[in-house]
Amino acid sequence: MNTTAALRDFLEIPYDKLEEMNLRVKTARSQRTDPRATAEERIKYLADERRIKAVTVCFSDLEGRLHMLDYDKKFLLKSGSHLTFDGSSVRGFTEQAESDLVLTLDWPAFYWLPADIFGPGKVIVFGFVHDKDGTPFHADFRSTLKRYTDELYRKDRLVAHVSAEIEGFLFKGLDAERHYHRAGQFEFLSTGGYYHSLPQDPLRQFIDRAAEAQRALGFSNEKDHPEVAPSQFEMNFSYAEAMVAADQILLYKLICRQVANQLGMTASFLPKPIVGINGNGMHTNLSLSRDGRNLFYDPKGEHSLSAMAWDFVDRILNNGTDICLALNPSVNAYRRLDPHFEAPNQIKASAVNRGAMIRVPLANERSARIEVRSVAPDTNPYMLVYALLRTGLEGPPSDPADAEGKRSRTRFLPANIHDAIRVFKGSKFMTDIFGERTADKLVELKQAAADRCPKELGSLIKREEVMFHHEVTNQFLWGQF
Repeated sequence: MNTTAALRDFLEIPYDKLEEMNLRVKTARSQRTDPRATAEERIKYLADERRIKAVTVCFSDLEGRLHMLDYDKKFLLKSGSHLTFDGSSVRGFTEQAESDLVLTLDWPAFYWLPADIFGPGKVIVFGFVHDKDGTPFHADFRSTLKRYTDELYRKDRLVAHVSAEIEGFLFKGLDAERHYHRAGQFEFLSTGGYYHSLPQDPLRQFIDRAAEAQRALGFSNEKDHPEVAPSQFEMNFSYAEAMVAADQILLYKLICRQVANQLGMTASFLPKPIVGINGNGMHTNLSLSRDGRNLFYDPKGEHSLSAMAWDFVDRILNNGTDICLALNPSVNAYRRLDPHFEAPNQIKASAVNRGAMIRVPLANERSARIEVRSVAPDTNPYMLVYALLRTGLEGPPSDPADAEGKRSRTRFLPANIHDAIRVFKGSKFMTDIFGERTADKLVELKQAAADRCPKELGSLIKREEVMFHHEVTNQFLWGQF
């Protein structure tokens, strides 16, 4: 008899039941169920469910890293309206002299978790970061996106739908990114290529387990497969409202990393970890609706897109260089914007050209959308969606007098992070929508990483662009610089 197991009775829910429960929560979010009623329901559930030991509260920092704190359930129920944490320990948040920040639980963003991946007896809920005075913290783009999407709905009943196609690599060994400064290379697990993987080989086992967990969390999966490059994967799931979709991007990467870790491997979302092969992208599909009607669809429009959709596209393209840093936030991301590997570095829209910044997929009334292809998977998903929405709806439009000239010449996105930072800093529109304080802090973080890396990208991956990449959580190396 396993005495330890006999002493513990923590919550473990079968995958099919998990999917039902999490889909109900997702539907309630899309229906805008009163968050106060949801909070009461969740609190009562936690109080009644004895088999839950802890609640994982998560939030995103300015650069898009997911942070998690496990709170004892009883403590959280007593103190749930005032959860403080040290903001000075989070890059891009507060200074040491003003360190305390407050987490406010977003009870509608609540998930029951697969026990074999996250451990038994746990649930997860997203939070908003607030200053000590209770106001939303300026560097928390989750709060910023929530306020903006709520404003769109209140003002004009506009709802933004987003789906992301997130590519990643599976490499041999644990913590391969953190050890890169010693090894100087990544090892492929598979060299099969696009769509090719035997049913029970290691890459397929990883994809199957990760996709099963995503379904259990209510992602509404569509397809999963190896990608073009060796050891590369992609698991697609259906579109969702903007806040849900952004949360799912962070959960997707968390699940992939945890499943890979359990298999003794590393899931990497570096945009271009190996030269000579395709990099990782995160093509972001976006549309707007009102009262259930897709506003981007017009059967008589060019490529079946409405005038509203084309105006949205025009504003993004006209400000493509300005928002490039928000879409491609790392030194390594600019290696991916290489035209030899289907790189979307051309500031244009096209139905067929995969080198265009925006693609217009073949679609019907339900699926009409734009696909922003020049997005790296290491971006902050809340910042990404917020920047695209604000730019597409409010960004400076192109000058009609210059429209023909722009169409006749090929324009390109910045070729390195230094150029992207320079353009971002000089953009009044970016400063206006981010706020001066937040824009300055973002530039400071990105410049710090850029300064730690060789200025010229060259043809080989440099150790520094992996060591000081914001998603490679190696504080020890940062401290040694």
